[in-house]
Amino acid sequence: MDVLTVKKITEQADLEKAFAIRRTVFVQEQHCPPELEYENEDVSIHFLASINDVPCGAARWRKTDAGYKLERFAVSKEFRGKKVGQALVAAVLADLPDDANYIYLNSQLDARGLYAKFGFLEEGPEFEEAGIKHFKMVKK
Repeated sequence: MDVLTVKKITEQADLEKAFAIRRTVFVQEQHCPPELEYENEDVSIHFLASINDVPCGAARWRKTDAGYKLERFAVSKEFRGKKVGQALVAAVLADLPDDANYIYLNSQLDARGLYAKFGFLEEGPEFEEAGIKHFKMVKK
């Protein structure tokens, strides 16, 4: 039986593992410009998912002028379909402060169903970010 864990990152070594996953998913697979991928790292709270102690997913949240933004959800290709994304979303939402009343994210089109399971609804028109189509989604 696979053991899936998600932890808040407190050590640089784990942050490097999260960055490696994001680099593979966003920069290599999705061709996002590296300079766009690594913004606001110092003001974000980062998470690392592992299956059987093998790092397989990453995510983060940060406070913005608008509210609390969930970002950079990435799951390594060989671990997709194993509920890693759901575990990351649940862990990030559980970590937000009690006063987080406006929670939002920019979802790639094929990830909207995942976020909808957690009460996020599309808001506004489709837009492009780093060459990929997205919708803003807000937790209701």
